[in-house]
Amino acid sequence: MENFTFHNPTRIHFGRGQIASLRQELPADARILLLAGGGSIRQNGVYDQVVKALGARTVFEFFGVEANPDFDTLMRAVEICRREQVSWILPVGGGSVLDGAKFVAAAVHFPGDPWNILAKRVRQLAHALPIGAVLTLPATGSESNGAAVISRRRTREKLAFISPDVYPRFSILDPETTFSLPPRQIANGIGDAFTHVIEQYLTYPADAAIQDRFAEGVMLTLMEVGPKTLANPADYDARANLVWAATCALNGWIGVGVPQDWATHMIGHELTALHEIDHARTLAIVLPSLLQVQRDAKRGKLLQYAERVWGLREGPPATRIDAAIAKTRAFYESLGLKTRLSDYNVGPDTAAEVARRLKARGMVKLGERGDITPEKVEEILRAAA
Repeated sequence: MENFTFHNPTRIHFGRGQIASLRQELPADARILLLAGGGSIRQNGVYDQVVKALGARTVFEFFGVEANPDFDTLMRAVEICRREQVSWILPVGGGSVLDGAKFVAAAVHFPGDPWNILAKRVRQLAHALPIGAVLTLPATGSESNGAAVISRRRTREKLAFISPDVYPRFSILDPETTFSLPPRQIANGIGDAFTHVIEQYLTYPADAAIQDRFAEGVMLTLMEVGPKTLANPADYDARANLVWAATCALNGWIGVGVPQDWATHMIGHELTALHEIDHARTLAIVLPSLLQVQRDAKRGKLLQYAERVWGLREGPPATRIDAAIAKTRAFYESLGLKTRLSDYNVGPDTAAEVARRLKARGMVKLGERGDITPEKVEEILRAAA
């Protein structure tokens, strides 16, 4: 296990009725930008709960943050913050809204072109507005980390930034606020969270017993409660376990002191930018083929994954690895997440374009060992055709 420093400053308010916690979390004199998506929070009662909890505080509203939040949209929110001297950002929604809030918080006082926060991968911000969050979609873990992914549709780009300065100060997770979500979004959330765990777990052995067992526990929980909560969205216990599993998948705990991959995400971001495929579905396309191409480099952890997660203990190692990869693909498919480019009417020629784009960004040594080159990216995507 490697040396590490770990700090997660986000306070979590979890459970029914926790939106009322906004009363004590936000200063009475705060000037708040409420950031939201397409307006579903007005239909499901979340908006009314938030407004009631905010009371007499000064609130400005910005609706319209897209899935895969767009830079140009978010810059309109930045202008409101500057003009109205906003002092807090309050995203109410899923991971895209939370990611958008992090960018807005970082951009308001950023010197120069805010796109450079992403293009130059800025980590330290001289001044970022504080963020509190009300989560309504379990998936990204953005409610308890400092990462955000922002799209720029005009230039067909999708880039990430990570900064300790944009961790939410607090996040509210009430599983009941997710009951009205469509099955597609819940399925995407399960697949996204599962892949987050894989990216931190399926690398090479690092004598990190606690992290390994924690990661395996999160994956097994997702495999168990995923079908339950899809079949019965109002099953509070199943949905609560999904919400907490998605947070634990990417709040830093299971990644402490261990090597991490993230190549699947980097490749997947390009597929979304080029073809507008849902983020979680790009991960389902890429991961099984990446595991196949990288099976020798990941052999030790693939065998551990096969045994501990899928119960594959007998037979030659190569057969167990084959079966573990096949079961991973089948799990995505069982959620309705198709795992081939052809399922999305995308041809194999996109492999070369994705490899070219990553190379142009300097992403030529992806993966936990830095051995996933643009040529290997192309091989992975051709295998996913």
